[in-house]
Amino acid sequence: MNAQSPNLKRLTSAIGAELSALDLRTTLADAAAVAQLRALAVAHGVLVLPEQPLEPTLLATLARAFGEALPHPAYPKVPAAPSVQVLESTPDAPSKIELWHSDMTFAAEPPDWTLVQAQIVPAVGGDTLWASATAAYEALSTPLKRLLEPLQAVHDFRQGFRESLAEPGGNERLKPAVAANPPVRHPVVREHPEDGQRALYVNPLFTTAIDGLSRHESDAILSMLFEHQVQAEFTVRLRWRVGTIVIWDNRTTLHKPVNDFFPAHRKLHRVTIRGREQPSGPTEAR
Repeated sequence: MNAQSPNLKRLTSAIGAELSALDLRTTLADAAAVAQLRALAVAHGVLVLPEQPLEPTLLATLARAFGEALPHPAYPKVPAAPSVQVLESTPDAPSKIELWHSDMTFAAEPPDWTLVQAQIVPAVGGDTLWASATAAYEALSTPLKRLLEPLQAVHDFRQGFRESLAEPGGNERLKPAVAANPPVRHPVVREHPEDGQRALYVNPLFTTAIDGLSRHESDAILSMLFEHQVQAEFTVRLRWRVGTIVIWDNRTTLHKPVNDFFPAHRKLHRVTIRGREQPSGPTEAR
């Protein structure tokens, strides 16, 4: 298993690869193979592993190879595998997340990785899109890169969960999460600790403002970046199949669910991997 493997297929020129004919039940015992999975996920941003067994413990074991699980304050857990979160959308409780985002950037140390496995998928719809924040950064002009690289932006839990907070009882239910997650600041341009590449690190779900700019300036730049980084040439779209596992680098990608399947049922299992350190910006301008 490597970049030249016949079972590895790139999905787009900017982001995503699929690795087929892989059985994680045997692969997880091979430390070198797991290290190669990680390297492929870094290189492609999103790594798709189709047709994997559905046991939640399998996803939890795979996740441990990437690091320590980071719990989410707003989602239930699988009892048999407490590190695994349940993301479920039903007619009675439809999904509210529809904006492009990177997972949990409201945290001081956001996840490095996210791993998701499809448990129940609708017959039609319910796809997920990802965008390469690395490709989006590289496509910017040199003057704009220089402007953005020293800047920091505010990320806020309340911004991402404002609809839930506005529901009856929502404020009380999420009060501990709000208290535990005050607004934080992250660099607008983040340098990847493993390969040194630079990526935009803002998203419309959690990012509220850029420090040091007027509201008018901040809104204008963020609006431009939100639109720029999800242009079609930076994205990939996945049609979920039951058993498919997707591993993505949360430091260099954004994603967006397509909520076009109601009133059908969709259920995913997810593990987010604790960031090893607070995000850092470029060490020097280019």
